[in-house]
Amino acid sequence: MQTRPITLTERVIQQLRGEIADGTFPVGARLPTGKQLSERYGVSAAVIREVTEHLRSQGMIESRQGLGSTVRSRVSDSGFRLAGSADATDLAAIFELRIDLESAAAAMAARHRTEADVTRMGALLQTIAAHIDDPDHGVEPDIQFHIAIATATHNPYYLQLLQYMNLQLHHAVRAARVNSSRQPGLPRQVHGEHVAIFDAIRARDAELARQRATEHLRNAAGRLGLPLRQS
Repeated sequence: MQTRPITLTERVIQQLRGEIADGTFPVGARLPTGKQLSERYGVSAAVIREVTEHLRSQGMIESRQGLGSTVRSRVSDSGFRLAGSADATDLAAIFELRIDLESAAAAMAARHRTEADVTRMGALLQTIAAHIDDPDHGVEPDIQFHIAIATATHNPYYLQLLQYMNLQLHHAVRAARVNSSRQPGLPRQVHGEHVAIFDAIRARDAELARQRATEHLRNAAGRLGLPLRQS
């Protein structure tokens, strides 16, 4: 997998980071609404959500329900990062890490999920099913489904880390869905893997949830042609 061209999300991240750094949006200022940012940069609301999640993960902004996003820092926090332009070997290593983390999260979600968590995951699965052959509209609910599993752990650090990793892997998720859409029957197989994870979490079967999440992510890596090592 070769270095890819800059994406819309990355372009807007660079622009917004620059405007925070140069004081257009100073520390302590509230950012414009998502709709206003969409109009400002000429991109969709989904792109703006990815941008703000990225800057939040970098410690540059903080978001509060009902209050929007506020600038927290002109520079990003130092610390753990994933490669911005990963080759196949890098992505394989990231998937190995993701398998361990997300399978553990699925098991924890099975133990601690609430009925509200189950409802949220079920609704996302319905959205994924509605766009099962549409990779452009299926990426966001796919990512949100994995984030919903992390949310159901009720461990905020699982949520923050997996939310960050899934954002970074947005393009891998899209590549996997595009690849699946070209193979008859494969999108429904992938959806079935999601449903299997959901069913195990809903049934509070922690070990089965761990197993289903591992199988799904190993299959996803295989569909991308990534050379995973044996666990």
